[in-house]
Amino acid sequence: MKRHWLSAVLLLLGASSLFAQLDKITIPAGTPEDQALQEISKENDGDKRAAMYESFVQKFSANPAAVAYGNWQLAQAYQDKGDLQKALDYGAKALAASPHDMDILVLQVGLAQQLKDNGTVMKYAAQGGEAYNAIGKQPKPAGTSDADFAAENTDAKTSAQSSYEFLEAAAYNAIVSAADAKTRVAYIELFTPAFPDSRFSEAVTSYAMMSFSELHDMNRLVSYGEKVLATNPDNLPTLLLLANAYVDDPKPGSVAKAIGYAEKAIAAAKADAPDADRTRKVSAGVAHSTIGYADMKEDKTQAAIAELKTATALLKGQDDQAYAAALYRLGYAYAKVNKVSDAREVLTEAVKYSGPVQQPARDLLLKVNAARAQGR
Repeated sequence: MKRHWLSAVLLLLGASSLFAQLDKITIPAGTPEDQALQEISKENDGDKRAAMYESFVQKFSANPAAVAYGNWQLAQAYQDKGDLQKALDYGAKALAASPHDMDILVLQVGLAQQLKDNGTVMKYAAQGGEAYNAIGKQPKPAGTSDADFAAENTDAKTSAQSSYEFLEAAAYNAIVSAADAKTRVAYIELFTPAFPDSRFSEAVTSYAMMSFSELHDMNRLVSYGEKVLATNPDNLPTLLLLANAYVDDPKPGSVAKAIGYAEKAIAAAKADAPDADRTRKVSAGVAHSTIGYADMKEDKTQAAIAELKTATALLKGQDDQAYAAALYRLGYAYAKVNKVSDAREVLTEAVKYSGPVQQPARDLLLKVNAARAQGR
C-alpha cells in the first residue's frame, strides 16, 4: 500500500493550495489527527490498519482533510486486496471531502480502468481536467504580488502535469472504446471542456463528427464541424466528414456543399507537394472520391470518372478501404456510360478487398459481365 502521509499530511496548509485551486490534503503536525495517524503507521497487519483508518474517519468526521485522507488510504488498501469496487467506493468518499485532489482522481481513474467502467473513467478524468485548467483563473489573494501569484500557479501546473496527461489519455481511450455513437458523444461532451487544448483534439473531432453522422444528427454534426473550422479552417478530418455527410443528405443544395468542403480538403491536403505524407494523400484521394460520387448524383458522369480516376491513383497502396470504395464508384460510372470493359477491369480489382463495398462490387461485376456477354 502506498504511504503518502509523511510527505503529504504533516504540512501546514500553504499559500500554493490557495492559489492553485488544487486540493492538497494537509494535517498540521502535533494535532490529534496527526497523532492518530502516527499510531496507524505502526500497525503492520493490513486488516487491522484498515479498521484503524475506519475508526479514524469516524472520529474526525468533522475534519474534511482527515476524512479525505483516511478514505484515500482505505481505497488503496482495498485496491491491494483486489477488491476494486470497494476501493472505488472509498475513493469516492475521499473525493467528496477533497474534490480537486489530483492524486485521488488518478487513483479513481486507474481503478475504473481496471473495472472496465469507462463512464466512471470519464467522470473522474473530466473532474481532474477541469480542476487543472482552473489553475490561475481564480482571483489573486489580497496582498499577493503578480509575480508570486504567477509563480505559484506555474509551480502548481508543473506539479500536476503528469497527472493531467494521464487523465487526458485515459479519457481519450474511453472515447475510443465507446461501444456506440450515443455513448461516444456523451464522453466527448465531457472531454472537450475538461481538456480544451488536448493533444488528441484532432482525433476527438473525428470521433465526434463520425458519431453525429452515425446518429444521423446533421444539425449537431454541422454545428460541431463549423466550430472546429472556425479555429482551424484546414482541419482535414472535419472537412472530409462534412463533405461525406452532405453528399448523402437529401436536402436541396447539400451536394453542392459536399463538393465545396471536398474542394477545401483537396486544397488543404496539397497531395502533390514533395513533402505530402500518406495522410495528406489519402485525404485528397477521399475528397476526390466524394466529388466523383457527388458528380454522379448530378448526372455529371464524365466529370465523375475524371475525379474517381484521380482518387484511385492517390489511394492505391495507401488505404485499401478508401481505394476499394473509389474503384466501386468508378466501375459504376463506367457502367453508366457503357464502358463495359473499363467497368469490368476496375470492379475486378475492387472485389479483391474485403470490406463494406466488396459485395456491392461483386453484384455490379456480375451485371457488367452479363452485359458484356450479351454484347458479343
